[in-house]
Parts: sequence; C-alpha cells; structure tokens
Amino acid sequence: MPIKKDGDLKKYIGGRSCALLGLGVSNTPLAEYLTNQKIPLSVYDKNDVSLLGEKAAELHGKGVAFHKFDGEHTHIEGELIFRSPGIRPDKKPIADAVANGAELTSEIELLLKLTPAKTFAITGSDGKTTSTTLTGKFLNEYSKQLGSRTFVGGNIGTPLLTLCPDMKENDFTVLELSSFQLMTASDAPENVAITNISPNHLDWHTGMDEYVHAKKNIIGNGTRRLVTNGECKATMDIARQYAGRKGLQTVIFSSEKSSFAEIYDSIESKGNALAIYEADGYITVDDGNRRERVLKLSDIMLPGRHNVENYMTAIGLTYSYVPNEIYSSVARSFFGVEHRLELVRTLDGVRYYNSSIDSSPTRTAAALSALEGERIVLICGGYDKKIPYAPLAKAICEHGGVHTVSLTGATGEKIKAEIETYARENGLTSTPLLNYSADFADAVAFARESAKSGDCVLLSPASASFDCFKNFAQRGEFFKNLVCAE
Repeated sequence: MPIKKDGDLKKYIGGRSCALLGLGVSNTPLAEYLTNQKIPLSVYDKNDVSLLGEKAAELHGKGVAFHKFDGEHTHIEGELIFRSPGIRPDKKPIADAVANGAELTSEIELLLKLTPAKTFAITGSDGKTTSTTLTGKFLNEYSKQLGSRTFVGGNIGTPLLTLCPDMKENDFTVLELSSFQLMTASDAPENVAITNISPNHLDWHTGMDEYVHAKKNIIGNGTRRLVTNGECKATMDIARQYAGRKGLQTVIFSSEKSSFAEIYDSIESKGNALAIYEADGYITVDDGNRRERVLKLSDIMLPGRHNVENYMTAIGLTYSYVPNEIYSSVARSFFGVEHRLELVRTLDGVRYYNSSIDSSPTRTAAALSALEGERIVLICGGYDKKIPYAPLAKAICEHGGVHTVSLTGATGEKIKAEIETYARENGLTSTPLLNYSADFADAVAFARESAKSGDCVLLSPASASFDCFKNFAQRGEFFKNLVCAE
C-alpha cells in the first residue's frame, strides 16, 4: 500500500484484521487503540490472558481474542501483524502467515512509515538512552520557540504510534531503537546515530554479523544525516561505507582526536561531512574549513568521557536544527537519566550509585571510568546474554580503585572466573576481593558490609536483568529501596 505521511493510522490499517504478537509495553496502547476503533484484533502471547494483568483483562472483556503463542506451531490469524521487539521475525508461524499474504510490521516500523514529523533515531550498544534523552531535550527546547512539539519514544518513554495522528510536519520525533526493533525495519529515520557497536544480545541474535546488520538497518534511502563514533571500528566501517553518498551527510565524533583531518584520515569521499571533537575545553564542530565551538565542557553536569560522547552524539544529530545556545542551557540543568550513575544516597560516608542500566561490559567500564580515582565496591552480574566478559575483567583490574566485587545472578560466576584469569595471566599481586551471592539482596548486603567511609558502592551489573527482574528499571528501584531501607 502506498504511504502518504499524514499520520493517518486508521486509514493505513483500512479495517484489516490485526494480530499483536506479545502484549508488551509497545503493543498494549496499540491494542487499546485498535479495540476503540472497532478493528478486529487477536493477541498472541506466551502467557495466558489471566497472567497478563488488568489491561489484558479489559481488552478480553471488550472482545479481543487471546491465543497462546508458542513460537513454533501457533496459527496466526490476521491480515496485519504487529511483532513485539523480543519475538524473532523468522519464527515459523510468522513466516507462514506472511507467506499467506499477511503484512508483518511493528509499532516502530509503522510509526516511521506514517509520521509526518522530522525523525531522529539513535541505536548502538551503549549510550542510547542518554543520547536519546539529550536529543529530545535539545529539540524540545527549540519546539517551544517554534510552537511545535517533540515526541520521545521507541525503546524508552511512551509508545508513539497511537499519537501519530496528532503529529505535524514541524514536530520532531526522537526514537531510541534496539537491534530487536531494527531487525525488519524498512523505513529509515531522516537523522540517525550509531553510538558504538560491541558484542551484545548474542543470546537472541544468531551472531555478531546479524547484530551489526540490525544496527545498520537504521540507515536507509530516507536518511539524510548519519552520526557515528570515530573511536569504534565497527561504526567507522559503517561511516566509510556511507561517506560521500549523495543526499547523506556524515558526522563523525571523537573523544580522542582533535581535528577534522585526523578524524577523516581514512575516509576518501567526504562530501559535506562534519567532525565533532574536543578542543580548548569545548565540544567543537568542524566542516574541514571552519571550526565552531558549540558547548563548553564545564557546562556538562554528567561525569565521565562517555557522557561527553553522548553529548557529541546528540549535538551531531541536532546541529543546524537548533540554536547553539540551547546546548549550554540544557547541559547546565541536566543531571542524568535515572538508573545511569544515579547517586542514591550517602550513608556513613559511603556514596551509593545506581547504574542498573549498565547491561553490558562496555557500559560498566564506562561507569568505572567516570569514577576514576574513587575507591569502589562494585556489584555485578545478572542475566546471561552470551557475551564475553574478558574486557570487563580488564577494566575492573586496571581501574585501581575497585577493591571489592560483589557478584550475583547467572553471569556472576562467569565474571568471577574472568577476573581470576586476567589477574593470573597478567601476574597481578593485588586483586579485588570477589564474593558470589545467588540472591541479589544478599549481594547488595555484602557490598554494604564491605564499604568503608569514603568508598562508593556502585551497582553496574554488566548484564541484563531478566534472570530476576522484569527490566533494568525494576532492578534499579529494588537496589534503591534496599539502600534507603535505613
């Protein structure tokens, strides 16, 4: 069906019967919308309707059909199928339904087809949430001046598809997108960023090739600006692939290099490229001929080099869209995203940080880097995404200030073994004290007992949360409740 970007969701559906695969965060508002529009709807979920909560019960009471989805033998009824991000698109029932004429889409994919707003999207292994939040804040401040609106969603915030009918051409839509959401994307955002790529979600993807391909899928014919990380080999490979493409501007940022020539040294076709780097205490934008200071580093309230990179990502996406003064006003008032190096409290001289969002080794390494010079009791471990932990062991052992590691969850023993191996192979005589607790609360208790006045207790799991918690936010809230219990 030809797409006219007028935000008319009901017109696109056109009365077709719909099937939702998974009644998750993104599909629940969509289910309510479809039901209110009297569109025939079936929901397929691995759980029975009785286990899906109040909203599911309400939908069932309104006539929505619920079916058990086993991923192998279920027959899917529906002309338009919405896939939840966590369900692989190559499952046999989905392939069978598509072969029989059904259209497979998702909340995000259809939003990108329909929204008339200018689109900005961020993916990557680390830094997505903060970069997305900053991009949203920059554009929201500008929206106030224009009399328009900024919508922030995707992997964070509110599912946006049902708001699409209210979006206008002078609005902005900002999306954080995971590899799961990008697997089958066909409509690309206009402005995209890939923060970095490192091994992640290898329990779900078939391997690194598929994971990288999903990340690259954020780029399409409609993309007009591509922001990538000059200090990441995988993203530089992508920059080299797309640099100089007609109608596409490449923006490469670096937290280590300090000139356009240095950043673009390995790229032959530059076109109207931009480089973003630090110079003389400022984040600087450089087109190869002219340098412009856009943000003083001392205005940034967030600690760590990784947060400078997050600002560079968001500036790369919004440069020339918003007045430069907005960068400073936001930076001076933004103290971070919840669950990302969030100072929970200081008790008996010990500072407790919640960084539950750190679900990969590189995120934990960045958190440790941000606390350079501090004495740290680190809490690590969680759900196993089948990713390597040797780089985390190196970061922990070389930090110098990590004196205790309280390990837990499915990956706890794995991380412990990697730390011991790194210490042995590198002849380290001084290593952190390692302790494993099967129970998360016991791991937190051990960390509290191990900390002395002047120390930091840092929850930075380097693992997903799904072995014990619904998501990283629930894990972070549980940690905060434990820390604030007395």
